[in-house]
Amino acid sequence: MLAIVPSATLLGVEGQPVAVECQVSNGLPGFTVVGLPDTACREARDRVRAALLSSGLTWPERRVTVNLAPSGIRKTGAGLDLPIAIALLIANDELDAAAVEGMAFVGELGLDGSVRRVPGTVSLVEEISARTVVVPLDCGAEAALVGGPEVRGAATLTTLLACLKGEENWPPLPKLCPPPVPPPPDMADVRGQDVGRAAVEVAAAGGHHLLLSGPPGAGKTMLARRLP
Repeated sequence: MLAIVPSATLLGVEGQPVAVECQVSNGLPGFTVVGLPDTACREARDRVRAALLSSGLTWPERRVTVNLAPSGIRKTGAGLDLPIAIALLIANDELDAAAVEGMAFVGELGLDGSVRRVPGTVSLVEEISARTVVVPLDCGAEAALVGGPEVRGAATLTTLLACLKGEENWPPLPKLCPPPVPPPPDMADVRGQDVGRAAVEVAAAGGHHLLLSGPPGAGKTMLARRLP
């Protein structure tokens, strides 16, 4: 059976749409990735296999061929692990293709079945023309900023499959909180420097020009940083 799952890869700093095609056929057991993959993509076999087994799923003892189309573009990183796993499950008749219709997937798989974040998630989501994009849960908030497709988050392969089968609800995306801004330097932190402090305060109050000169370590930069 042939399964096709949309995804994307980074080409420099921009995203490039990729179609992950997987076919499970009779023959000697093996796993082959074609379509100009880099080393991280070729190593997906071991990560996907361990993730499936850790999630209580079976690994097909048949010939598995994965094609990353278009073949003329080099595929980089481990962000294609998740779509490869989904395509493999569909091709192996362990997941209904209708459950992922109109969906794309991006994410790296850990050996324990966890879905890990990948760099450039926003650029990847921007280039995916799907109704819904499933990304690692911890980068779902930033991916949702794109404003195009609906973004869903997945923390593990097990919970993702449960959501696709309708057994569980999709987890809410974490809120995107900006990093705390450290307080600016305060003149109250300065000890001593009475003359320098007075000069800085007068210049700040009257809007005067000020030239700070002196040997290194005298406190010029410390006082200048505390000017409003």
